[in-house]
Amino acid sequence: MKITTLKFLDSLIGTPLVHAARLLVPTRKNLSEVERILLIRPGGIGDAVLLIPAIKAIKQKYPEAQIDVLGEKRNCGIFSLCPEIRDVYLYDRPKDLWKAIRNGYDVVIDTEQWHRMSAVVGRLTKAPVSIGYSTNERSRFFTHQIPYSHDDYEAESFIHLIEPVAGTVYFEPDKPFLSVPSGLTDKVSSHLIQLPGRKIVAIFPGGSIPERRWEVERFRQVALMLVKEGYGVVAVGGREDVADGAVISYGRPEIFNLCGRLSLAETAAVLKEAELLITGDSGIMHIGYGLGVRTLALFGPGIERKWAPRSSNCAVINKHLDCSPCTKFGYTPVCKKGVECMNLIGVEEVCEKAIELMKR
Repeated sequence: MKITTLKFLDSLIGTPLVHAARLLVPTRKNLSEVERILLIRPGGIGDAVLLIPAIKAIKQKYPEAQIDVLGEKRNCGIFSLCPEIRDVYLYDRPKDLWKAIRNGYDVVIDTEQWHRMSAVVGRLTKAPVSIGYSTNERSRFFTHQIPYSHDDYEAESFIHLIEPVAGTVYFEPDKPFLSVPSGLTDKVSSHLIQLPGRKIVAIFPGGSIPERRWEVERFRQVALMLVKEGYGVVAVGGREDVADGAVISYGRPEIFNLCGRLSLAETAAVLKEAELLITGDSGIMHIGYGLGVRTLALFGPGIERKWAPRSSNCAVINKHLDCSPCTKFGYTPVCKKGVECMNLIGVEEVCEKAIELMKR
């Protein structure tokens, strides 16, 4: 089921479902008896990545508990990078959704920030303890209602969300929190040996919406500059990024196009071997940060204080125009100014900042 369909259904029947599901009143349970926990995480890759520190904190509090995730096809690959998770079910696969509802969890944590249907799913599990954000009428479903702020870094928002079960937890911005299985590292090494003797810079040219994309020809110019400095470059991304990867790598053996050739987890393994990742505001950006990779992020429409990497190994280029950021609750309006916030970012400044980061 496509995410656009899910959002349409939420807008159409989300509120009526909220009122109907209120009739299902869960029986409260002592939190000291927690054995099975479900986290609901519909949405994109970035949210899934930044949820991982909270999952690790829950596992530290309840080391014997089984932690499952109800995600989506587009973000489920991320959860393979978190060994604390046992099973992953797909929100957009009816068979998986039904199984998750019937599993009998002690605690359900709905990590969705706004849409209502995930809150309905949480109530349908009849979990004695339910936790979620109180951003609208969805708050009626939860035994523990947590406020949500656009001023908090998203990983810290998730940490705040789990406080009813995990207590006070402090997010460590310089501590990597994603793990790449050794088998994946061995698998991707065959691709990287095509750039022998060169330190590798990864470039992700994609983005979930056009407004967050930097021009692909500019990425190519940066790649060519880095090649002159002695670096090898790999373009990474999904099948939708293959053409951009071809533009970046065209005619240069020192630039290798891996777009569309790797799974999400395999892409993470490539990033782990890189000296630096250059990317727009994207899910790949969060993966690089979560792995502890130096990351240079290009920001425009997105909310930097909420989404930009926080590590001292990372840097952000953002022109901070009066009209940006313009994104709210995942929605970015169509830009009437030609995405000036991204187009003002220059090739030379990206290359200079990239080299500066790698020399730290």
